[in-house]
Amino acid sequence: MFNEVKKSIQWGEEQLTLETGKIARQADGTVIATLGETSVMANVTFAKKQKPGQDFFPLTVHYQEKYYAAGKVPGGFFKREARPTEKETLTARLIDRPIRPLFVPGFKNEVLVMCTVLSHDLVNDPDIVAMIAASAALTISGAPFMGPIAGARVGYVDGEYILNPEVEDMHKLRDNPEQRLDLVVAGTKDAVMMVESEAYELTEAEMLGAVNFAHQQIQPVIDLIIELAESAAKEPFDFQPADYSDLYAAVKAAGEDKIRAAYAITDKQERTTAVAAAKDAIKDALSEEQLADENLGSALKKLESSVLRGDVVKTGKRIDGRDTTTVRPIVCETGLLPRTHGSALFTRGETQGLVITTLGTGDDEQMIDALNGTYKSNFLLHYNFPPYSVGEVGRVGSPGRREIGHGKLAWRALQAVLPAATDFPYTLRVVSEITESNGSSSMASVCGGSLSMMDAGVPLKSAVAGVAMGLILEEDGSYAILTDILGDEDHLGDMDFKVAGTENGITSLQMDIKVAGITPEIMEKALAQAKDGRMHILGEMSKSLTGASDFSVHAPRIETMQIPTDKIREVIGSGGKVIREIVETSGAKVDINDEGIIKIASPNGEAIKKAYDMIHSIVAEPEEGQVYDGKVVKIVDFGAFVNFFGKRDGLVHVSQIENRRLNHPSDVLKEGQDVKVKLLGFDDRGKVRLSMKVVDQETGEEITAEKSDG
Repeated sequence: MFNEVKKSIQWGEEQLTLETGKIARQADGTVIATLGETSVMANVTFAKKQKPGQDFFPLTVHYQEKYYAAGKVPGGFFKREARPTEKETLTARLIDRPIRPLFVPGFKNEVLVMCTVLSHDLVNDPDIVAMIAASAALTISGAPFMGPIAGARVGYVDGEYILNPEVEDMHKLRDNPEQRLDLVVAGTKDAVMMVESEAYELTEAEMLGAVNFAHQQIQPVIDLIIELAESAAKEPFDFQPADYSDLYAAVKAAGEDKIRAAYAITDKQERTTAVAAAKDAIKDALSEEQLADENLGSALKKLESSVLRGDVVKTGKRIDGRDTTTVRPIVCETGLLPRTHGSALFTRGETQGLVITTLGTGDDEQMIDALNGTYKSNFLLHYNFPPYSVGEVGRVGSPGRREIGHGKLAWRALQAVLPAATDFPYTLRVVSEITESNGSSSMASVCGGSLSMMDAGVPLKSAVAGVAMGLILEEDGSYAILTDILGDEDHLGDMDFKVAGTENGITSLQMDIKVAGITPEIMEKALAQAKDGRMHILGEMSKSLTGASDFSVHAPRIETMQIPTDKIREVIGSGGKVIREIVETSGAKVDINDEGIIKIASPNGEAIKKAYDMIHSIVAEPEEGQVYDGKVVKIVDFGAFVNFFGKRDGLVHVSQIENRRLNHPSDVLKEGQDVKVKLLGFDDRGKVRLSMKVVDQETGEEITAEKSDG
């Protein structure tokens, strides 16, 4: 009944298995990839006809983590998987980016790739397994896909690169100083197609070494996919790219000079208007038959690309007049908004980000429910890209994949310089509002985020800057690497290469390549050129920071204290009664964890002190010989019980009340009376012994032997 095909290799420390032919047989291609005990099913389907008038490639990649894969029930009211988590969205992008450029040019049929996590061993991250499964499913599907690709994750410990480190090793890298890298690389047999990373100030040479290491390690996986395809691949789909050479020649003849003149305009808005006018002029010169050709959009884009690319490689001069290495003018401002905790406006040419930092308490930490467990995050970065930033109208809704991806890139870049939670016990939320865009707004978010946090008084280890690099690679092998690319250069170029870091090293590297011919030499040169750009931007940023910023008066103050773990129960009280009383009485927020670390937060210093004193009185032990303020709580024949230390009571024996004989303690004391007592010590049974007669009840000073004699 089933025509199963199964192939396996030993890959690193685990066995990697690819299998097909048993499940989901009506899909064009289905592969289940298993690494260790982590299994992901990838299903590929593609339309056999292109939609009329379709002018783009409609590839959709979905990645879904099913909670049953880790033996968990989803949280929330409905107890089923709902909208994609951040991890699912980022992984879908991770798979989409390297496979998209590898479809045959001109193929515009709809393609759907669905990856479903079926089993997770909590050791091997399913994102890499999903990428391999998707590549294998595409390779056997018959779709015009020029793969296969494979992916690998790389760690870096003590100068050694680690293949596919465990999930736990990659979790919260900021708290693990030994592990300095989380890098994902995807590539074909001959070239690297995609890089995504979180790094802790690695040098350019170390990063390049990690990329090359990953490319070597994926070769056996690519061979495995080819071996599977030799046994299980379907007949290739009969697709011939449309020949629109005659149409292109007509478009070129009608308006190459007009497009060239339009791209000579340096202002973005004027240039966009001129390019649109040039296209209209070209269309006016075409016949009705040519205007009806569905390849007209492709011909116009090809003309734009040839004009833009050819001029840059030949002359070294770009559409805004810059050479290949110059960064656009930068203006940095901080402290713009009076009520926010920190704010910065970062402007680079026609790209601008207004970035705001908010300092929160432990209550503001984000709870993340993942397959590998539930954990909290105290650093949040949210990126918003409204239509007005590019002068357009458009629908505004919840963040899309692009916003989530760009925000995560900026998050990774800034993560490496954050202070330890023990040194700076705040939850940090950074929001980047992109107010203008022509070029990399994610790198503007990195620069603005760094400035904004410094303005909020966050003790970052170093400032972080980011720069977007581009590449134009011609068929004859000539190329130009571009620093600080414009939007047009991104769309029509061959590489988008974003590098962020400090003066000491790289904190994040993201690379997407549209052609399969990037050599290590080109990458090395791009990294070196990016470093020069980054250093220039850091220098411009430093001009706006005159010194350490003061905390905003509107930000909460947080004080931490450590108590013995056996005292946690006393501070919380039965049903939380004690801690609620502390919060209500002091007016401060109080957060306590399982290690006995207490965070007390309030904009009011007096409230923090009051809460601190209340907690201290519960957990501290009274010291022998010390004088305390107390209150009489009960009078008995042989003395009085006095509450003197938090909730602790002690006995003042009748003989220790005054320096004279009393018939009854009630002769001089009454319940509720404030008194001053000295702790004499503890009896054999641990009971407290107090004395009033050795303390001056007016001043609280101890009465010495000389004073009592006088």
